[in-house]
Amino acid sequence: MNYQSNIFKSTLFLAAAVGASIIFGFTQKANLVQPDEDDFVYRKCPVSAFTFNEKLNFRIHYGIINAATVNMEVGAGMEEQYGRQCYHIKAEGKTLKSFDWAYKVRDRFDTYVDAEAVAPIKFTKSVQEDNYLDNDLVAFKHPKKKLYGAKGVLDMPVYTQDVISAVYYIRNIDFSNAKKGDKYPLDIYLDNKIYNLGFKYDGKETIKTDIGTVKCIRFVPTLVVDRVFKDKEDMTIWVSDDENKIPVRVKANIAVGSIKVDITGYSGLKNEFKALIKK
Repeated sequence: MNYQSNIFKSTLFLAAAVGASIIFGFTQKANLVQPDEDDFVYRKCPVSAFTFNEKLNFRIHYGIINAATVNMEVGAGMEEQYGRQCYHIKAEGKTLKSFDWAYKVRDRFDTYVDAEAVAPIKFTKSVQEDNYLDNDLVAFKHPKKKLYGAKGVLDMPVYTQDVISAVYYIRNIDFSNAKKGDKYPLDIYLDNKIYNLGFKYDGKETIKTDIGTVKCIRFVPTLVVDRVFKDKEDMTIWVSDDENKIPVRVKANIAVGSIKVDITGYSGLKNEFKALIKK
């Protein structure tokens, strides 16, 4: 995978972005794992922050350049995967035509999130970035603490998240009593690896955006230090300070500049958008 690809995906990962293109051969591999037959009981996490048909739209800035868009959407109804009722959530990301000449991206991620546990049951990925192509299919078998994928089998901590489901899981956490510096661990699957990461609560801030002035909660995620990020706290995320907790802004310092992700539109929110104080 090339350097630009790492930058783009690392940013979208924590912004709740990524997606596009055709999912090659996933339906043929869908029988990788059969439903569990043991006595495992899934946790129950009430879904308070999102609902069917929610749509979120974002714009990605690379430095001062408008480089790409990201659209995230919750499906119209429950879908069954491996015997579990799931929310189908997709994220599609693509560079603007004016930026395609420099680096063309057409990515799509789909996650099927268990309606009770808010944990992924199945995850698919289709990535097309310049001449780089990559596809993935993963079945999360939480009772077995195993992850079965087209690329192999991995041991995993129970309730490991994928890069998209993680966003929707975090949105359902109650931060009403959180204090600055409080840490929240999170296990993430990406590209046939599991990362033991997390984020910390960094207080509140009111910011101006394309959709208006929004009261926000601020988080600092733990990053993987590599060629893209030089510090494990080189990113800040803002989410709305209300029951929806929708991603509003992401800022990241990277080795070759900076990236900013801003919300540009929304519809179908589950709750009143109380954090929006001025349009």
